[in-house]
Amino acid sequence: MSPLTTAARYLRLTWLLSGVSLHRLTAYRMDFLLGAGGLLLRVTCQVAVIGMVFRHVPVIAGWTYHQVLFLLGFSLLPRGLDRMFTDQLWILARKLVRNGEFYRYLIRPVHPLFALLSERFLYPDGFGELLTGLALVCWAAAHLDLAVGAGTLLLAPVLVLCATLILASVKTLFAALAFWLTDSFPALYASHQLGEFSGYPLDLYHPSLRWVLTWVLPYAFTAYVPAAFLLFGHTDLLPWLFVVAACLAALALVVWNRGVDRYEMTGS
Repeated sequence: MSPLTTAARYLRLTWLLSGVSLHRLTAYRMDFLLGAGGLLLRVTCQVAVIGMVFRHVPVIAGWTYHQVLFLLGFSLLPRGLDRMFTDQLWILARKLVRNGEFYRYLIRPVHPLFALLSERFLYPDGFGELLTGLALVCWAAAHLDLAVGAGTLLLAPVLVLCATLILASVKTLFAALAFWLTDSFPALYASHQLGEFSGYPLDLYHPSLRWVLTWVLPYAFTAYVPAAFLLFGHTDLLPWLFVVAACLAALALVVWNRGVDRYEMTGS
């Protein structure tokens, strides 16, 4: 089977299984409302804290109030997409290897990673992040009077997709550690919490933390780099966004496959 045929097959399966998940959401509306509502409350608190800070200072590290809100909103877009399609990795990190339940994904006629993720697409929390992020980006952009050309509008979704790929790859890397540790939930949770820094200007942090967020766990490329390009036209790090996304995705897939091979060899 050619790579294009394989890709088309998985896209079709994703579309069909997303429809099944959407049907689940309509059947259990309270699940969606609680997930989206909880996220909305958290983001409202973040916006309120940012507002209180800017009541005392007009600019922070060269960023104005609406520019910071734009960055925060943009950071929620890839986070929302990532959460909608890859949050089953938390289950792997917490219990599937430890309990010996991962074997059932090895006997399905699809790649084990896809088999795991497809158990539940369209997590309701992801919808909340995506919609809240869109609202923040549009509201902040309206107040900033951004002059956005057609090329930038076409590039923006690509930036979001690349940022989503980076988030999903980092999550896959840390979740796959469960094949060696049996329980990688603490490591995955710690990396996820570090990603919260991406919603604020990188210029606020110590140089060592900026380096970690750019080149070790590259969360800077999920929000700060694309937002700095859209707001200020900064392009120095923008080409690296695509390189980092491709390399990190390849690394995550290699680690995942080696972990699966190890799981098979141990007979867990």
